[in-house]
Amino acid sequence: MAVPLSYNLRNLLVRRLSTLSAALGIGLVVTVFILVLAMASGFAFAVRTAGSPDNAIAIRKGSTAEVSSGIEREKVESIEVRPEIALDEGGQPLAAAEVVLLVVMPRKIDDAPAQVVLRGTGENALRIRPKARIGAGGRMFRPGLPEIIVGKALSERVKNLELGSTVQIQRRDWKVVGIFDTGGTGFESEIWGDAGLFQATFNRVGIYQSITFRMADPARFEDLRKSIEGDPKYQVDLKTEVQYYADQSETLSTFIGILGTLITIIMSVGAVFGAMNTMYAAVGSRSREIATLRALGFNRRSVLASFLVESVLLAALGGVLGCLFSIPLNGLTTSTINWDTFSELIFAFQVTPGILAAGFAFALIMGALGGLFPALRAARLAITAGLRQV
Repeated sequence: MAVPLSYNLRNLLVRRLSTLSAALGIGLVVTVFILVLAMASGFAFAVRTAGSPDNAIAIRKGSTAEVSSGIEREKVESIEVRPEIALDEGGQPLAAAEVVLLVVMPRKIDDAPAQVVLRGTGENALRIRPKARIGAGGRMFRPGLPEIIVGKALSERVKNLELGSTVQIQRRDWKVVGIFDTGGTGFESEIWGDAGLFQATFNRVGIYQSITFRMADPARFEDLRKSIEGDPKYQVDLKTEVQYYADQSETLSTFIGILGTLITIIMSVGAVFGAMNTMYAAVGSRSREIATLRALGFNRRSVLASFLVESVLLAALGGVLGCLFSIPLNGLTTSTINWDTFSELIFAFQVTPGILAAGFAFALIMGALGGLFPALRAARLAITAGLRQV
C-alpha cells in the first residue's frame, strides 16, 4: 500500500522555510547548469552555422585557421577558374579570395581592447553568404574606397562602429556604410571591406588568407577535395565551409563543457547535501508519524518511496525555480576569445526547451540522491522506538 502523495505535499507546505531554502539551493545549481549548456550551445551556433553547405573554403596546407594561412595570388586565380565552381548569371565564378587580419579596438562598455577580425573580400561576399543582409539605410562597400560594413553584434559592442561613423584603422580613416546581420553567426563579429585596399593598407599585396567559393555540385565535394589537395601546385587544404567552422568551434566548446561540468558538479554536491539535511531533519522530527504509518500497515518500502518522492518533489520545485531564473537570460549576448583565431567572438546564450528539460532532469537527479539516505533511515525506523518519542 502506497502512502498518499497529499501527505508529502502537506509536509512540504508545513515546513515552508526549510523547503524554500533547499529549493533555492537546488534552483541556483540548476541555473548554473542551464547557463553552461546555453553558453556552449550559443557559441557552437555562432560558429557552426556560419558556413553554407554549398560552399568550400581553401586555406594553406597545415593551417588551422584563416588568420594563420597565406595563399599566393597565382594559386587563388588558378582555383577560381576551376570548372567545379558555380557561376553567376553573367558566367563569372561565385568565389571570394579573402584577406583576414586582426586589429585591436576598444569595447563600448569598458574601453578594454578587443581583437577584431577584418575580412577583406569582394563583391561576391554577400552572394556566397546568403544569410548576410545589410540593414536599412546601409549599403555594400565600394571597391577601392576606404569603406567598411560591420557585423551587427560587433557594432553594438565596439566603439565607433555605428552606421555612418568613421573609425581609424592602420592610421587611415574608414567609413561605416552598412551594418549587416547574419542571424547571429560568427560573421557578425567581423568587419568587411575591400580586399585589395586591405592588402595595400597592411602591406599584404599578393597574399590572401583563404578562398571561399560556391560549388557547382556539393555532392561531389570529396572528388573536388582530392583533386585540389592532390595537386602540388596549390598546397592547400580544402574543407566544406560547414566543416571548417565546426572545427573552429571544437576546442572552445570542449573547454566550456569541461569547465562548466566541473563547476556544476562542485555546486551540485552542496545542493545534494542541502536537500539531504532537509530530509534528515524531516525524518528526525516526524519519527512518530513514520511509526504511525508503519502501525497502520504501510510497509518499509512504502515509507522509503514516500520520503524519496518528497525529496524529488522538493527538487522539482528547485528545478522549476532554476528554469525560471534562466529564461530571462535567453538571447543575452556575451563574447569570448576564439582560441583558433585569437579574435573576439560575440554570441548569444541559447536557453532552448531541450536545455530547460535537461536542467529540470538534473534537479530531479539531485533530489533523488539527496533523499535516498534519509528515506532509508525513515524506512528502517523501528515502530516501537518511533512511538515512544514525544
